[in-house]
Amino acid sequence: MTAGDLLTLSPLIALTLTPVIVMLAAAFKRSHTLALVLTLIGLAAAGGLLSVSAGRSPRQVTPLLSFDTYALFFAGLIIAATAIVAALSWGYLQKRRVHPEEYYVLLVTAALGSVTLVASTHFASFFLGLEILSVSLYALIVYPLHREQYVEAAVKYLVLAGSTSAFLVFGMALVYAETGTMTAGGLAPLIAAGLGASSPVLALGLVLILVGVGFKLAVVPFHMWTPDVYQGAPAPVTAFIATVSKGAVVALLLRFFRPVSLHTDSTLFLVFAGVAIASMAAGNLLALRQDNVKRILAYSSIAHLGYLLVAFLATGERAAAAVTFYLVAYFATSLAAFGVVTVLSTPACDAEKLDDYRGLPRRRRWTAVAFTIALFSLAGMPLTIGFIGKFYILTAGAGSALWALVIVLVVTSTIGLYYYTRVIVAMWVQKPADEDARVSLLPGAAGSGAAAGAAVPALGGVMLAALTAFVLVFGVYPTPLIHLIERAVSTLP
Repeated sequence: MTAGDLLTLSPLIALTLTPVIVMLAAAFKRSHTLALVLTLIGLAAAGGLLSVSAGRSPRQVTPLLSFDTYALFFAGLIIAATAIVAALSWGYLQKRRVHPEEYYVLLVTAALGSVTLVASTHFASFFLGLEILSVSLYALIVYPLHREQYVEAAVKYLVLAGSTSAFLVFGMALVYAETGTMTAGGLAPLIAAGLGASSPVLALGLVLILVGVGFKLAVVPFHMWTPDVYQGAPAPVTAFIATVSKGAVVALLLRFFRPVSLHTDSTLFLVFAGVAIASMAAGNLLALRQDNVKRILAYSSIAHLGYLLVAFLATGERAAAAVTFYLVAYFATSLAAFGVVTVLSTPACDAEKLDDYRGLPRRRRWTAVAFTIALFSLAGMPLTIGFIGKFYILTAGAGSALWALVIVLVVTSTIGLYYYTRVIVAMWVQKPADEDARVSLLPGAAGSGAAAGAAVPALGGVMLAALTAFVLVFGVYPTPLIHLIERAVSTLP
């Protein structure tokens, strides 16, 4: 490996060294603040070193990794999201009787696996990045051991992730046995030529790989773990799973399987289309009957991945840009929504019940405003980045004449308005059943349930304000972000 390769890999090296430094610092001095500061410095260094890689891109570093503008854009998105989750986690962990230093080690390690995924051009790096991410998530989900719910969520994720890894490896073996290639560059022409339909072994291998990818994306029919894990995991970890974990896999899916959209009559295209329709319908319909905010957001995420698949199946230059823009919008909005849940949570329980949000504006007005804007963005309402993202996807789908998918997207998005509105009405219209007896959201009020006690942590409040501003600014004026994304995806084949 040359010095140039090392410079190109410098963001990955920084992400590798950061958890080591945090771990060594914890060995000498247990300090939550020090761990957070070192984590943020390491993430900032990795983000800054992206400019070094950008000066040398596009560059293929061994057959495993490609650092082009596409990979660097997603790496920056993942690093920024991880920094936000780390900042939100400070106030959350400060309230709990746990050693938080190891939490940041696991968080950055998961980010390392995610960045490896977005730069992967080979099955070996694909699997390695996915396992680094998954193993870190097992521990993050169960990190606070004082609740059985955490353990249950982690075991469910562990069992299902282990099973899907077996499908993934077997699928890779079949593809390699049939084609002799394990690279995205070698696989893409075969998919584009429609060889998956004429070769049963190749088709089976690709389907098995998609099973593994489908589990990480939590699309139907691989979605059953999602509401249980979202509800059972600590709130900031749920935010990481909903954004970074899924975003990295979407980026990888675009690189490896983009040519599927070229053959609308192929089996793979029909599989993706069926998954998209089922995810949009099931995600929105199942969310209607939920009273738990985390489960509502879990089923909502299933629907949003279905929306993403509509643009993924579209053709033309703007299709990949539509997927990427919507993913950025989803990142910002979901981090804001789960950020509200995080800052309102207490050591007793997370702020996940719908009743916990009744009367919130009278107690924490700006937190309620941030949550309302996030929910409007998830619903795709105008003046938010979610509206621009959904409009972009509709344009891409209509431009490719994917009318069935477009109609399902419009109908299911309309259904989704109901459960988002339920939460907003609970906050702004409904009153607590018994304000004196129930858990109050007022700082310093009596009670031990969710959202009682201390005020919103300053660092968490800053993150919520920044995310809300991002959602509104790029919802009104998205042009700079669109241009940046179009340049980033221009290196895709």
